[in-house]
Amino acid sequence: MATLDERENYMDGNKLVNKFCELLGKENVFRDEADRLAYSYDAAVLDASLPSIVVRPTRSEALGQAVRLCNENALPVTIRGSGTNLSGGTIPSPGGVVILTTALNQILEINEEDLYAVVQPGVITAKFAAAVESKGLFYPPDPGSQAVSTLGGNVAENAGGLRGLRYGVTRDYVMGLEFFDVNGELVKSGARTVKCVTGYNLGGLLVGSEGTLGVFDKIILKLIPMPAARKAMMAVFSEVSKASETVSAIIANRIVPVTLEFMDNFTIRAVEDFAHVGLPVEAAALLLIEVDGHPAQVEEDAARVEELCRQMGAMRVHVAQDAQERDKVWEARRAALSALSRIKPTTVLEDATVPRSKIPEMIRSIDEISRKFQLTVGTFGHAGDGNLHPTILTDRRDKEEWTRVEQAIDAIFDRALALGGTLSGEHGIGIAKSKYLEKETSRATILYSRRIKAALDPKNILNPGKIIGG
Repeated sequence: MATLDERENYMDGNKLVNKFCELLGKENVFRDEADRLAYSYDAAVLDASLPSIVVRPTRSEALGQAVRLCNENALPVTIRGSGTNLSGGTIPSPGGVVILTTALNQILEINEEDLYAVVQPGVITAKFAAAVESKGLFYPPDPGSQAVSTLGGNVAENAGGLRGLRYGVTRDYVMGLEFFDVNGELVKSGARTVKCVTGYNLGGLLVGSEGTLGVFDKIILKLIPMPAARKAMMAVFSEVSKASETVSAIIANRIVPVTLEFMDNFTIRAVEDFAHVGLPVEAAALLLIEVDGHPAQVEEDAARVEELCRQMGAMRVHVAQDAQERDKVWEARRAALSALSRIKPTTVLEDATVPRSKIPEMIRSIDEISRKFQLTVGTFGHAGDGNLHPTILTDRRDKEEWTRVEQAIDAIFDRALALGGTLSGEHGIGIAKSKYLEKETSRATILYSRRIKAALDPKNILNPGKIIGG
C-alpha cells in the first residue's frame, strides 16, 4: 500500500483527483478540508482520521471504477453510508479515500408475490421499511439509527435492533448480494429464490465484514407478511434484580416476544426529562414488551407475559390500549441514547451480549463495575436477546476519568466473555474492539481470517485495520 506521503503527493499533483473527476463528475469529488473533516469520524468515541479525498459515485458502474482506481494506486478505501457506526468501522485510513454510497439510494424493486426487495446500498433503513409497509409487508430489522442509517451499512455491520429477539438480525434477511471486488469486477451471490445453494456462500461471508472484503452494489432482502396484531406493555419494578429475572422467566416459559427491552432508573429519569412521555421515574427498572402474530395468539401471549411479570414482582403492568399508546412506549425506548447523551460531553455506548439466562448476572456486574470505577453508567438494551447497552457518561478531556472508563470497558467485556457472551451483539468490531478479538476467539481464528483477507484484497486497500487489524 502507498505510504501517507505518497498518497498526499498523488492527490496534490491532481493526477488521481482528475481521474476521479472524469469518472464521477467534478461535483462528486470533495477535496476541501471542511468536507474531508466531515467524513473523518463516525459515532464511536475514537480519534478522527482525515482522508485525502471523498468521492460520491452516482452510478453502479462508477462505484466499481472508483474501487478499481483505488486498488491500482494502492490507496486505502473506506466505504461510508451515514457514518452511524459505533465501533470505528467507518473511520478512514490517514490520507485514504472515502467512497460515499449516499447517492446510490434507489429501491429498485419490491416484489409482493415472491416477498423480496432489491435495493442499492445507500437506501435509508426507515424509508425502506416504510415503503415495504405501504405494500402490506414487513422488514423487521430496526437498528436504533434506522432514521438515518443505510441498508448497506446495516449489512456491513449485521445490524440488529429492538425486534431481534423474535425476528433475528440483518443477516437473516439477506437473500443475495452483488458486490465489487478490489478489481472493480462485479461478484454475484445468492438469488431471489427462497432456496439457493449455488456456489460458495459469499453473501454470508460479506455480511458483517465491515467493508473489508467487498463493496456492495445491490442487496436482495427477504420480506415477510405484516403481523395481524400487536400488543405492547410496560412492566414497572421496584428492584433491578426482579426485572432482570423476569426476562429469564419469560423466555424459560417458551414465550418469545417481538421485543423485550430493559431500562434502569438512571435511563428512565434521563428519558423522561428529555421526552416527557410519562415514564414512572420512581421505578428501579422497566421492561418494555411487545408480542405480535395472530390476534388470538397475541391475546394469549400478552396475558401470560402480564401474569409472569406480576408473579416475578412487578409493581404494576400497563398494557397499551391502542396503537398510539403503543407507539408512545417505543418512543420512550428509542429516546434512551439521545437522552443519555445530553448529560455529559462524551457518551460511550457498548453492547455487551450474554446468553439470555445470564442477563441478571450481567446487569449486576455492570452495576458493580460502575461503582468500582466511580463512573456514571445508564443501562438499557435488548434484554430478551441478551444484548445490553451499558452507556458510560463521561468527559474524554478528563484524562484521569478516561483512564477509569477504559478500565471499566475492559472489565465489562471480560465479564461478558466469562459468562459465555460475545464482544458485540450488533455494533461490530471495527477498530474499537479488535484488540479484544483473540480473547473471544483464538489466534488461529484471526490468522485464518487474515489469510482470507489477503487472498481477496492483496494490497489491503479495503478498510484496512478493521476487525482483524493488520
